[in-house]
Amino acid sequence: MTVGIDALQMYIPKLELPIEKLAKARNIEPAKLQKGLGLSSMRLADIDEDTVSMATNAVYQLLIQENLTLDQIDRLYVGTESGIDNSKPIASYILQNIMGETNGNHSISCDAVDFTFACIGAVDALHNCIDYIRLNPDKLAIVVATDFAKYELGSTGEYTQGAGAFAMLIKAEPRLLAFNHKIGVATKGVFDFFKPKVIQEIATDDESLLLPVIKDEPVFDGQYSNQCYIEQIKHAYQEFKNNNTEFTSSDAWDLICMHLPYCYQGRRTFVHIFAEEQKELLEKMEGASLDERIKALSKSAEYLSLVENKIAPSEKLSSQVGNCYTGSIFLGLISSLEYYKKHEIKGAKVGFVAYGSGSKSKVFEAELVQNWEKHFDESIVKSQFDNTIALDFDSYERLHKRKVTQPIVDKKNLFTLSKIEKTEPNLYGARFYTLKK
Repeated sequence: MTVGIDALQMYIPKLELPIEKLAKARNIEPAKLQKGLGLSSMRLADIDEDTVSMATNAVYQLLIQENLTLDQIDRLYVGTESGIDNSKPIASYILQNIMGETNGNHSISCDAVDFTFACIGAVDALHNCIDYIRLNPDKLAIVVATDFAKYELGSTGEYTQGAGAFAMLIKAEPRLLAFNHKIGVATKGVFDFFKPKVIQEIATDDESLLLPVIKDEPVFDGQYSNQCYIEQIKHAYQEFKNNNTEFTSSDAWDLICMHLPYCYQGRRTFVHIFAEEQKELLEKMEGASLDERIKALSKSAEYLSLVENKIAPSEKLSSQVGNCYTGSIFLGLISSLEYYKKHEIKGAKVGFVAYGSGSKSKVFEAELVQNWEKHFDESIVKSQFDNTIALDFDSYERLHKRKVTQPIVDKKNLFTLSKIEKTEPNLYGARFYTLKK
């Protein structure tokens, strides 16, 4: 029996800021972000969108696509680092929204919970649900990744912003991707990135209205975070090899999906794993220090070939969206599946290298199921990447500061936040969830 991803859906906000506009406004050479980091644009949540509304839309579309109702789902597990409620999970909000719209307001036998460990939380939710289905092969589970990566204006993280939600149906004998049960894990408590709970007042267009909200922007150390990323993925990769004696090297993988806080992060960091597996090649590289030789190795024909064939397929959509935190590795998977189907590539083995600040890495693998391409509908990509609205820089900054009170995008038949009323004292901006029709 195999267990894995049977179907996929996603929701990506329509608002985008071309990276060239941001670069010019911040006096950054555009090529540094475009060619150096692989960025072309970032997607931004509208004033009536957040992690709950995005996740609800992704799950709702998945249920419609597969002709399912929530009564048929045993687990709805969410990975996020952008929760809105210290008491209950986003998963419960999703149930409330969809049940009220499709099933009536009654209790169902669906376990709902959130997983939080920075950008790796949805991978934890995935592994938990996979284990559950292995023990209960007649059951169904849905795993959701939903996040909005928002950074301080003018910070070094600003150009990596992004947003999106991803919903995956997990079942036995899946039609898309079947997972190996061997996993390598590396965990270490560090402070490379964290989100202290800070409440601040935000001014709106109505000068008499100040909204008390929880600050979204994290505190982070970019260079230290990169060091933690490299350390943990190397450790987890070695643990994966120790736990899977049949696996000898990354040559066994046809495709590599990594957590991408920015588009080229994967190719910049996987070279450290490549260096440990290609020590003879590494020794041939020029450089007085190990770091210099690894940098030279990253430009070698051998490594560039690996990047082009195994990593680059996962980068296309990341370049257009930005960082989705828990969803970035799944955005990479969807990007790769679209590329594989378009180019009729037959490779089957997929290596996953996940990472979450704080910090933890997981390395695991899956295999594309025979005839998977017949069950992967590339229109889910087209629907989310057509008809985008490019913001001018002034509108972007107003949206970032929450000085916009009316939605920019008309969202027919989508779950959105209701209008913010100043008479409602909710600390999260008096946000409640309704379906616009």
